[in-house]
Amino acid sequence: MGLSRLIGAGLITGAADDDPSGIVTYSQAGAQFGYQLNWTMLATLPLLAAVQQIAARVGRVTGRGVVANLRDRVPRSILLAIVLLLAVANAINLGADLGAMGEVAAMVAGGAPHPYVLAFGAFCAIAQIFVSYGRYVRLLRWLTLSLFAYVGTALAVAIPWGEVLKRTVVPAFGTTPQYLLAVVAILGTTIAPYLIFWQAAEEVEDLELAGEAPLIDGTWPASLELRRIRFDTWLGIGFSNIVGLFIIIATAATLHVAGVTDIASAEQAAQALRPIAGAFAAGAFAAGIIGTGLLAVPVLAGSAAYAVGEAFGRPVGLGRRPGEARSFYAIIALSTLIGVGLHFTPIPPMRALFLSAVINGVIVIPILVALLVIAADRRVMGSYRVEGAMLWLGWITAAAMAAAGIAAALVAIA
Repeated sequence: MGLSRLIGAGLITGAADDDPSGIVTYSQAGAQFGYQLNWTMLATLPLLAAVQQIAARVGRVTGRGVVANLRDRVPRSILLAIVLLLAVANAINLGADLGAMGEVAAMVAGGAPHPYVLAFGAFCAIAQIFVSYGRYVRLLRWLTLSLFAYVGTALAVAIPWGEVLKRTVVPAFGTTPQYLLAVVAILGTTIAPYLIFWQAAEEVEDLELAGEAPLIDGTWPASLELRRIRFDTWLGIGFSNIVGLFIIIATAATLHVAGVTDIASAEQAAQALRPIAGAFAAGAFAAGIIGTGLLAVPVLAGSAAYAVGEAFGRPVGLGRRPGEARSFYAIIALSTLIGVGLHFTPIPPMRALFLSAVINGVIVIPILVALLVIAADRRVMGSYRVEGAMLWLGWITAAAMAAAGIAAALVAIA
């Protein structure tokens, strides 16, 4: 099994997890709380890896996406509610990402951010519609390299590594509304709903491109495919969480110690990269936001298109030509257009990124439950149904997301 086959949807999904919303959420966590939230990156690693493996397994075993499998198993009203939740969350996240990309482009190149937002939105939509899937995937893989700037920053400044290790391994729990809201935001941007739909759909996409049958048909060595999914997913999620941890460390060591505890603008967030990038800090930050944004926006629009198309039984897939899946590509264009429109609301882009993470943290709960129900259903998955430790980790993830959201709401009300 070649390297190109081993590395695929899992790596892209992991890299897309560190989108502009993730970068700003982790940056805000480091700036506001120092190293206190390091533990969230370690705690979410096995949870996210389990969830994404389950999603990938559903796609590879059945040859159908999450919504397509739900269509025959849940009432129509529940199916449409899940799709609506995903579409709303993705539109908000997409709009926040595009807004941040426009703001950092304006910070570096000058001018108003609006034209940049329009240009980025148009580029992402056109690339998904007219660029072949294989070529587009190769482009997405290269964009993941833009995230290493934060690792370099953390290694270039004085870091109390003993404290960092302690805060990473031993949770420092807080009970303030701000702390709990930050935990919900980190959970929401790390275990995001669109990643679930995307990874399952891309496993189906890969099956179709390779001309292979789903595992449930028994025509392919299942053990090899399940091992590949495990390796690919852990690689992608490990990459994502390590980068997220280094973002928290870098901003804690630079912004927090300098008294900057609330990131309200791109310029403030960019200061975290000054120790390694110097006068080019703004450019380095902009490259990270734009690079991960170009990676995440198509994933956000694409996952919504897969979900809506599957819900109505329409042809879906980036491997199809526009004429073969008109509604699928129309949804991609519409999702991107709505995201562009949301940029023109009065919410500041940096604040919108953090809020989108919080919203994801709430909306992902029913989506996770739906995924786990079909993954454990023998009628759907046959002998490849998910059980044991992986299934328990999935339910623990759903419970943790719900508990964090409820705790944040109760403390805020009190």
